[in-house]
Amino acid sequence: MGEKNKMYNMALEVSNLSKKFDGFSLSNISFKIEKGSIMGFIGENGAGKTTTMKLILNAFERDGGEIKVFGLDNIQNEREIKQKIGYAADEDCLCIGSTLGAHAKAYAKIFKNWDEKLFKKYVELWNLPLKKKLTDFSKGMKMKAMLALAFARRPELLLLDEPAAGLDPVARIELLDILRDFVADGERSVLISSHITSDLDKAADYITLIIDGEIAESEPLDILEEKYALISGSIDDLRGKEYELVGVRKGEMTFDALVLREKLKLFPGVAVHTPNLENILTFSIWGRRERRRKA
Repeated sequence: MGEKNKMYNMALEVSNLSKKFDGFSLSNISFKIEKGSIMGFIGENGAGKTTTMKLILNAFERDGGEIKVFGLDNIQNEREIKQKIGYAADEDCLCIGSTLGAHAKAYAKIFKNWDEKLFKKYVELWNLPLKKKLTDFSKGMKMKAMLALAFARRPELLLLDEPAAGLDPVARIELLDILRDFVADGERSVLISSHITSDLDKAADYITLIIDGEIAESEPLDILEEKYALISGSIDDLRGKEYELVGVRKGEMTFDALVLREKLKLFPGVAVHTPNLENILTFSIWGRRERRRKA
């Protein structure tokens, strides 16, 4: 069994995952993360990113589908899996009345791979006070505290939900460097959601785009960027071909749109640009909204 897991190349497999709440549902969520890779998880607020992560952690009971972490079912092997996962989120996951030092002592007893030396490294890097009550921490300091605790567990899979929230530019750059080092051994992986898509442009190997509880894309970043083109031109260039676009923003005389590169031949004479992640995210959402409005 140990040799089999050693050869297993997938850190995370989410298959046909579903969860229904009042007014919202996740539908057939499927994606995979290879060992040694960083996957950016993008979508607007309320799209289902946090819910998906909590289902991976088995914090919510799923309605359907399957989740495997390093080949292990996340329900049947919950205790073992939680030793392998580190988690930090843009929400209060800490006992606010306590101190960071007290949290570290508790984590050292719970997590078998706890690394006190590594924890102190991040405490020093981010100048985190160990005896100060977390109530008195700023939002950015709380996030740094959660990241320090998560990294010091020496997890094999990191789930980071908006980890850049509240971080200053220097700390964001440091975090990206840490994540690249984290996966460099080819055995550890990261699933990171962020509204700062420029950070994911720099760090992610794969991107999964979720819109209204459904997966719209899950591709290597370079393939995703090659798949689409950003075009701009005169409104006359559209000539009733809007249905061929992924999404469009129109002014009185001009337009900007996202289109599959294979359909560029339908729009001769327009200016063509390479889209970034923000373009792919926003135009995909706008297009989905417009199609829903017309349905």
